[in-house]
Amino acid sequence: MIALVTCADARHLDADLPLLLDHLDDGADVVVWDDPTVDWAAYRSVVVRSAWDYPRRRDEFLAWARRVASATSLWNPVEVLEWNTDKRYLTRLADAGTPIVPTVFVEAGDVVADGDLRGDIVVKPTVGGGSQGVERIQDDPAAARAHVAALHADGFVAMIQPYRSAIDVDGETGLVYVGGSFSHAFEKSAILAAPIEWEGSLYVKERIEARVPTAAQRALADRVVGSIPPTAYARVDLVPGVDGPELLELELTEPSLFLDTDPGAAERAASVFRSLDP
Repeated sequence: MIALVTCADARHLDADLPLLLDHLDDGADVVVWDDPTVDWAAYRSVVVRSAWDYPRRRDEFLAWARRVASATSLWNPVEVLEWNTDKRYLTRLADAGTPIVPTVFVEAGDVVADGDLRGDIVVKPTVGGGSQGVERIQDDPAAARAHVAALHADGFVAMIQPYRSAIDVDGETGLVYVGGSFSHAFEKSAILAAPIEWEGSLYVKERIEARVPTAAQRALADRVVGSIPPTAYARVDLVPGVDGPELLELELTEPSLFLDTDPGAAERAASVFRSLDP
């Protein structure tokens, strides 16, 4: 039996779950990660899928992950979750030569250069999901500094990135990998090009469509996935940069896989999840 892990508020919002269950009819449960009654050792493997409430409870979530990993097979592995739940992982990828959206990380007490706060920028927390805490600020250093301070006051490290305006035309491209192999890709509309519209309290509404990645996008995503430990799933989010595609995020913890954008995606993911080492 496999456990597909969600959170209470996302249980009926995660569109991937019913598609996976259709292909895991030989045994899978949807389980809430912080349900104290669950016997995790009863599952052959536990696959984190939509624990979308972890950003404000990261320490609790990671402590849960370590407990589960000591009792059964956890995917993605706890070491991956610990690394990937703070976007400062981008530094390691950049140091290894991955073209990322240029990023300045600002911890509480750091002095932020005025130049980092000018222009069309995005300010967000390093621990987050569903665009929570994300603000696009256009040439207003005072507003940018205020949002950085607000994130610090809320207990977060802030990060500042330039807004890539080509997103308004081309959108983001997400490439999904299951078991280390490319599965499918999708286009995500530019959610910061207009006022954000929320879907409940967990994430913003997005327009998602199937997409065929370019050769450059595929090559970059293949390289990124090839540089990390084995995972059950990975989502590589790319945006158009100045000299080609740039990595915006590497999603290894709880990404929507948008399995409905490709006819065979759910079956491929289910096959990988079914074969995970017990």
